[in-house]
Amino acid sequence: MENLKLHPAEVFHYFAEICKVPRPSKHEGKIIEYLRGFAARHNLPCKVDEAGNVLITKAATPGCEGRKTVVLQSHIDMVCEKNADTDHDFTRDPIRTYVDGEWLKARGTTLGADNGIGVATELAILASDTIEHGPIECLFTVDEETGLTGAFALKPGFITGEMLINLDSEDEGEIFIGCAGGINTTADFTYTDEPVPAGYAGLRINVGGLTGGHSGDDIDKGRANANKLLNRLLCTVARQTDMRLCTIDGGNLHNAIPREAEAVIAVPDADKERVRVALNIFTADVEDEYAATEPNVRLTLESVPAPATAIDRDTARRLLDAVHGVWSGVYAMSRDIPGLVETSTNLASVKMKAPGHITIVTSQRSSVTSARDDMRDTVAAVFRLAGAEVVSNDGYPGWKPNPGSPLLKIAAAAYRRLFGTDPKVKAIHAGLECGLFLEKYPSLDMVSFGPTLRGVHSPDERMLIPTVDKFWRHLLAVLADIPARDA
Repeated sequence: MENLKLHPAEVFHYFAEICKVPRPSKHEGKIIEYLRGFAARHNLPCKVDEAGNVLITKAATPGCEGRKTVVLQSHIDMVCEKNADTDHDFTRDPIRTYVDGEWLKARGTTLGADNGIGVATELAILASDTIEHGPIECLFTVDEETGLTGAFALKPGFITGEMLINLDSEDEGEIFIGCAGGINTTADFTYTDEPVPAGYAGLRINVGGLTGGHSGDDIDKGRANANKLLNRLLCTVARQTDMRLCTIDGGNLHNAIPREAEAVIAVPDADKERVRVALNIFTADVEDEYAATEPNVRLTLESVPAPATAIDRDTARRLLDAVHGVWSGVYAMSRDIPGLVETSTNLASVKMKAPGHITIVTSQRSSVTSARDDMRDTVAAVFRLAGAEVVSNDGYPGWKPNPGSPLLKIAAAAYRRLFGTDPKVKAIHAGLECGLFLEKYPSLDMVSFGPTLRGVHSPDERMLIPTVDKFWRHLLAVLADIPARDA
């Protein structure tokens, strides 16, 4: 990336640097040490709290000492997803980037621009001796992607700024002033092994080639859920044959729309062709249903040795019924903000993690807390009726929009002055850490903006290179316009 002369050079320099540093969620030790070393090299104060959140501060440039302190904030972990045919160890290997036209991409893996581009931008500002700004606090939080634990653990007094700019948004030209809250609901089915009868054939069914994406940003895009597609096919086969479900596995992360799912089944030898016909018919239906959003959908069937055992038939039936019946996708649109998804739920993963257990993870989001909780209870009820044990986590709060925000006015005016057009002011269905910051620091004035990213949380993640320059110029203009503390 260094030799590609991408602009702004200082931002892409640091993005290339952190692409070399492994930073999976809950394994951020290496990137924390990188940030410590960066601060030491630039003689900047740095502190790390018990959770691993890092704060690097920088004094105001001469003449700007009386301005309000601004917190620039990004999360340092990344979603680690890769294609099935990609050999990559996220705990050790660097992200391999390449340019495709105007897009920066990674080879077979997530790019980590969510939220590595925010981290790189903060580092570029901290390293510069030419950018005009008042006092700055750069906050780097851990584990945003799998639980927001860094933001949850942030203690009052760790930051002192009066304004906060979150750099974790994904549409250049849009300023976000609110986000959804979320909660995860997990169902556990307990099963016993039953012997597969003699004369049964083993078959592996795979669903792949789906677009996937972020379960907040992309939930309204009409994309297919691999777990739901696989389950539909399994239910069809179960109606037509004496199917035994032997293994099932689909999806990975609670905040990603699953792209791949697989099951091994056993059916009477005489029914193998019936299953193949069912697959062909179902494939044609799926290609028709998702022609606009899933051009690369792939459903395959292959013969495998018949497994010795299968999930007991009662549990398999209840499992398939529950997965078929539980909602996944947009549930309600906002009545206040046109085009904003209010409430959704994502059937994220189905895993046989421990002997005798099948664990299903779902994620509910809403900008209305009561609606989020109702969606949680609706999903939980389906699984409980099917005999599963169900638990939900504590969730995280949404960020209520403040259209009168002084920081919003500064950011909107700066964008208008730079680019001759008004930015879009929006709320986002994805979760941001801002709601948690507001709980700890109720007087914070916050906005969020960033360059354009697409396909986040999937190996299709990509960043639109020209928007990074616009984002950078906009951020610097906002910093230059921050008022005095007594203004």
